[in-house]
Amino acid sequence: MISIDPKDLSTGKLHGYLLSAVAPRPIAFASTMDQDGNSNLSPFSFFNVFSANPPVLIFSPARRVRDNTTKHTLQNVEVLNEVVINVVNYDIVHQMSLSSTEYPTGINEFEKAGLTMLPSDKVKPFRVAESPVQFECKVNDIIKLGTEGGAGNLVICEVVKFHISEDVLNADKTINQQALDLVARAGGNYYSRAKQGFFEIPKPLRTMGIGVDALPEDIKNSMILTGNDLGMLANVDSLPSNHDVNAFIEDISERYPEIKTASHRDKQKLARNYLSYGDVESAWKLLLS
Repeated sequence: MISIDPKDLSTGKLHGYLLSAVAPRPIAFASTMDQDGNSNLSPFSFFNVFSANPPVLIFSPARRVRDNTTKHTLQNVEVLNEVVINVVNYDIVHQMSLSSTEYPTGINEFEKAGLTMLPSDKVKPFRVAESPVQFECKVNDIIKLGTEGGAGNLVICEVVKFHISEDVLNADKTINQQALDLVARAGGNYYSRAKQGFFEIPKPLRTMGIGVDALPEDIKNSMILTGNDLGMLANVDSLPSNHDVNAFIEDISERYPEIKTASHRDKQKLARNYLSYGDVESAWKLLLS
């Protein structure tokens, strides 16, 4: 066994150890609003429930390690003491991951991630309609744990109203954990699916994915591709060239002789197969052919 003094490590290295060792962690998919009414949506895995009476959730948007700046979520709750914490299930995990891309101020992550803005009843920030459980909260306090990069900021949230999809409820109105199908965060690219175990999602591009809002309409409105599929497709910073698309189609035409005349629907089904193996580039080449 090795023994480590935290003071002997860089913040980045220590951060990696902590996230890998204290895992899996639930995810607070936090929706906030700035003073001009612009919406922001971002996930945080420094999160849990800490009280039932009153009902209190706490999440921590840490200062960025690389440059010691603060995130839009923290800035927003400091101005407007309200937040909606949406839970993350497997159906929206790729869209949630895409929303963590550090888009500029004023960019709406709901639109980038292809998620639906649902008006709240008691607070101004919107709910994520696709989330099976949504907590409307007022922010009671913000406790700053430090002033350097990596320091957390405990956002203490009191639940004032919450919403549960009937799809995840048992007959007696209790939550069915299998139907809820929550995901949690671990170290590196790892997540954990409550009813299945660990899986990986590549970290969103620092160069910024194009976003679901920039997808071609036939892809964005597909009846075949899921929200997770769209999230994967949207997490690229550029699309394949026509030359690369044509070369790919020629390459696979021996295996799929009907591919050149296949319908959009059939190409989307085949693209889903590529996405299931994490091959986003091939999926895009199919969809653009």
